[in-house]
Amino acid sequence: MSHAADLYQELILDHGRRPRNHRVLAGATAKADGDNPLCGDKVTVYVAAKDGVVTDVTFVGNGCAISQASSSLMTEAVRGRTLAQIEELFGRFHDLVTGRPATDEETENLGKLAAFAGVCEFPMRVKCATLAWHTLRAALAGQSNPASTE
Repeated sequence: MSHAADLYQELILDHGRRPRNHRVLAGATAKADGDNPLCGDKVTVYVAAKDGVVTDVTFVGNGCAISQASSSLMTEAVRGRTLAQIEELFGRFHDLVTGRPATDEETENLGKLAAFAGVCEFPMRVKCATLAWHTLRAALAGQSNPASTE
């Protein structure tokens, strides 16, 4: 395993064990629930937004290390972004974890989210990595039905 792969694995394990922003967000302007019925991951994403910019985002829930790490890193990545920027970031992240080719620059622009590049080698784990993202999109869209990876 390369040094970069070791660092990425370490980052995912760290966020999986000690997720950041893992709490209910008082004063949230939106929230949504998400469920991955195949593996049992469940998440609720809370969002505070003002003037089209996400000012804070948190999550609660439980699941595998990839699901928890993705939720944690997502909260860090989307804070301070506009809805359009978040949608674009989701697209690039989704392309990464599903193995769609990306340039080195596109991967670098993902920052710490690039740690999930290896997920594409395990198709069943893509749903774990994207659950929080689908749930965030549901919250931002004001959907009342739970988000699902199915």
